[in-house]
Amino acid sequence: MARINHRAIDKHLKDIAKSYQRAAKRNPIRVPIQTEAAGTGGTMPGRDIAEGDPVLARLLMWLGEQARQNPSHYIDVTRFVEEQQLHDEDASVLAFELEQRDLVTVARGLGGTPDVHLTDAGRAAIHRLKKLRQDRAARLRYTMDAFHRWLFDTAGDQKPINPVLFLATPPAYFAGSDITGTELHEALAHLSQHELIEYVETDPITVAITPQGVSCALAGGSVQDHVNQPRPGTTYNNYMPNAKGLIIGEQQHFTQNNTDGVDPTLFAQLAGYIGQVSSTLGMSDTDRVELERVAQDLHDEATSASPEPGRLRQLATQIKDRLLEAGATIAATQGIQLAEQALDALMQ
Repeated sequence: MARINHRAIDKHLKDIAKSYQRAAKRNPIRVPIQTEAAGTGGTMPGRDIAEGDPVLARLLMWLGEQARQNPSHYIDVTRFVEEQQLHDEDASVLAFELEQRDLVTVARGLGGTPDVHLTDAGRAAIHRLKKLRQDRAARLRYTMDAFHRWLFDTAGDQKPINPVLFLATPPAYFAGSDITGTELHEALAHLSQHELIEYVETDPITVAITPQGVSCALAGGSVQDHVNQPRPGTTYNNYMPNAKGLIIGEQQHFTQNNTDGVDPTLFAQLAGYIGQVSSTLGMSDTDRVELERVAQDLHDEATSASPEPGRLRQLATQIKDRLLEAGATIAATQGIQLAEQALDALMQ
């Protein structure tokens, strides 16, 4: 079987993106490639230097390579801006931002150039960036966030756009390393799965941000924050028999409003049934009392404000096991069937 050359694919995607970017500069009306946010590096609030400002992370890694070659020299940040073709960046501002984080010292000479020297904290930060590059989950989270924000800034009006264009923008770096085409496609799959973007059948394939994606961007958090928001389950209004009342001969009913997506009706019915038949199962007094105690616990959990599925499963399984030990009576068999129905409903 032939091996896929992912490096060649990524290079090809980058070349395509750069060609689009050059076309956009020649004709910006037809291809709206870049906005102010993308041009300034796509800084994301609430993130550290690796994920919050990809340009500074790239600069820090570049300074580390320059310092390795010339350990005792101050380095002109202007060279980085020119080599990386970051024409919208101010080299002096970049140097001062690193200095504010105590990652470099800036030489304040008469030359006027932003010359810097790495501090010990800067070298430690470079070491952390190198380790962070290997964190696949962190890379994917960043890629989803960076692309989602870029898409909102670039095509927030929900017009389709070629996602490959993102790879030629300053935010397309994590911990100073390029976001690959493979990582981008994986991020797109997750964003589409959570309905933050949608694919548009064109040639080449384009994507558009969805109304839900716009809401996520306006909320100001990360994609993962949006995905992890609690979703309300189905609301049940259940009239369930009171198991304790059945045990002492009283008949009571009540209403439960449950929004956790768990319908505890069958569990309450199982508990009530045990209260009715426990004395007919031929158990010893000790076993019967223990069975009734478990049934009472099941009733209390099933009728609580927020029944816990794991607790319901545990108690219903205990009742089923004790009924199996009780012998093959009609009452025990009926109870086992009720327990199995309740447990099956919990799995759906």
